[in-house]
Amino acid sequence: MALTGIEIFKLLPKINCKKCGFPTCLAFAMKVAQGQADIEQCPEASEQVKAKLKEAATPPIRGFVFGPQNKSIKIGEEQCLFRHEKKFFNPTVLALKIKDTDSNIDEKVNTVLNSQIERVGEILKIDAIFLENESNDPSRFKEAAEKIVKAQIPLILGTFTPNSADLVLNDLSEIRAVIYGASELNIDEMVSIAKKYNVPLTVTAKGIEKVIPLVEKIQSLGFEEILIDTKPETAIELLTDNTLIRRASLKKRVKSLGYPVLTLLREQDPFYETVLACLAILKYSSIVVLNEITGWKNLVLFTLRQNIYSDPQVPMQVKQDIYKVGEPDASSPIIVTTNFALTYFLVKGEIENSKVPAWLAIMDCDGLSVLTAWAAGKFSASKIAQFIKESGIEEKLNHRELIIPGYVAMLKGAIEDKLPGWRVIVGTKEASGIPAFLRNYIRSKE
Repeated sequence: MALTGIEIFKLLPKINCKKCGFPTCLAFAMKVAQGQADIEQCPEASEQVKAKLKEAATPPIRGFVFGPQNKSIKIGEEQCLFRHEKKFFNPTVLALKIKDTDSNIDEKVNTVLNSQIERVGEILKIDAIFLENESNDPSRFKEAAEKIVKAQIPLILGTFTPNSADLVLNDLSEIRAVIYGASELNIDEMVSIAKKYNVPLTVTAKGIEKVIPLVEKIQSLGFEEILIDTKPETAIELLTDNTLIRRASLKKRVKSLGYPVLTLLREQDPFYETVLACLAILKYSSIVVLNEITGWKNLVLFTLRQNIYSDPQVPMQVKQDIYKVGEPDASSPIIVTTNFALTYFLVKGEIENSKVPAWLAIMDCDGLSVLTAWAAGKFSASKIAQFIKESGIEEKLNHRELIIPGYVAMLKGAIEDKLPGWRVIVGTKEASGIPAFLRNYIRSKE
């Protein structure tokens, strides 16, 4: 449990020497508690105090980075059981499993590279590749790994053969791959390799009871960059193991379980695998390994992950601006709405469906939806008028007609008063009605 500012203050010498850069020890303690100062800034604090504070500051779930330097991924360091308590920080890594015996490795690598989509202003994609050493041939394993590394994709080395992991990492240590495959049969060799190349190591055993002693042994060997795989075979096992691990690490500070979870899905049915993957994302898996990726599955998992790992206290929003939809000209309609990300993308999508080029005026309303922003006074007639005047859009148009959302039809007269010479047109309440509305609008001008 992190210490409060008062608890930290009690451990300090309380001499107000100002050597830390703060006027008093209490002010310094408060900054340390907030993560805005480091205990090392206090030259008078004893080593015992520093050690205690550093231990208290260590995240209950350890985090680390893996992958190529320019495409590295951070996992772990989660701080809560439920998203609404604070937020989840480092999104679940989605990885595709490829076997070193596959004849179409290059094709599968390209599938991963081409998996990205844009949603609500974010680029979403399959993040990594899990390479399985099915052949048990170190040379073949290395050859397959080189193809993946060449594509600059973060790599997880799935092998229980220490020689295979050692051969790959000997020449490709800069990729900082994750090793998967430390078991009770090879744990000493795997830890030695992980320490040698400074890469994370996954402990795998059936059930939490068998994982804990393996983790404790690795800890005794002075290694901490660990992932856990309890090898769940059913949804209930996955839910139970992941929940118990998260609760034990956060609530009970069980150090042997304070590590990210890797879930290697063994289900071959695409639909049920997707269900399990969704459960793993919802319930604490830091890495989920899939047997196959298809467009529909990706969309489901990307959307769920994006929603779960957004900040529930901060609405998703886009930048205030006048956006082009299609190739609008001086006679094209202009539509104004708020900068709530989902509103923006829904409206933009429906304008595209209408095949009518238009100007989309997105106004900064702190990411609130139309009605919420109106109720909060952020989408008012005066602010809309000011935004239109300052945007410079008037210089690009040969007309003065502004389309507003149907939900704020009551603003029509007030906006026209604030924007002399402009005519305000009340549009649709729902985005789905935009295509028909715009086509009728254009016809009325002909």
